[in-house]
Amino acid sequence: KMETGVGWKCTQPRQTLQQIQQGVPQDQLGGMSNAMAIRHAAAFAVYSDEKALIDASTTVMFTHRNSHAFLAGPYLSRVVHRLLYKNMGLREAIESAMNDQGTDEFIRSKVKMALSKVDEAADPSKPLSQEKMVDDLALTSMARLWDVGKSEPIKVGKASPTEGTLPGAIYFILKYQQLLPALQANAMVGGDNASRSIAVGMVLGAYEGVEAIPESYRTSLKHWQRYSDWLDQMPLLKKGSGKDEL
Repeated sequence: KMETGVGWKCTQPRQTLQQIQQGVPQDQLGGMSNAMAIRHAAAFAVYSDEKALIDASTTVMFTHRNSHAFLAGPYLSRVVHRLLYKNMGLREAIESAMNDQGTDEFIRSKVKMALSKVDEAADPSKPLSQEKMVDDLALTSMARLWDVGKSEPIKVGKASPTEGTLPGAIYFILKYQQLLPALQANAMVGGDNASRSIAVGMVLGAYEGVEAIPESYRTSLKHWQRYSDWLDQMPLLKKGSGKDEL
């Protein structure tokens, strides 16, 4: 558990903590990992303004300085905000956020790639749709192979870098459009399914609501009640807040 200081910490938070202990200035904190890290899902229970949500997404990314890792949060903030407050459908929200003037061209190119791959996987006239391992092949094909001198190159489409993780998450969101099937398919592909799952859960959670989480999960997850109680204390989710639709 992080509050005890003995829990697992990934590379970038660990490096940033060391920098803080060494007195590194705040504006120089963070490492250069290009791995996607979405850490602001709870912000949607605090802010209803899109700009505030985008600011929150970048503020909590002080552990990263790589621009690719930084850019995924604002984009996904726009997607979820459109789902919650503009009554858009999934693809409409994803495309609308993609075309927003504030969305970086790198992100735009990755989302376009995911949209195209979803269409290809659903088209019975395309070879990809006939493949048994269609999702695995779809993700692998959306990013480069990274030769690091080992026996096999890293398949970046399934690994942690944002260039593969973001389009992979969008692919699962749009192909399955339901939380449980999307999470199951994402897990089966492997790679950095944990990073993808946060984006998948955040977007499809906004789209479907908490009811999308099966009762069997709610009653069996060890910390479900603990986190549920925390959420009930958030400004937009408190009783009487007038935001019951969230």
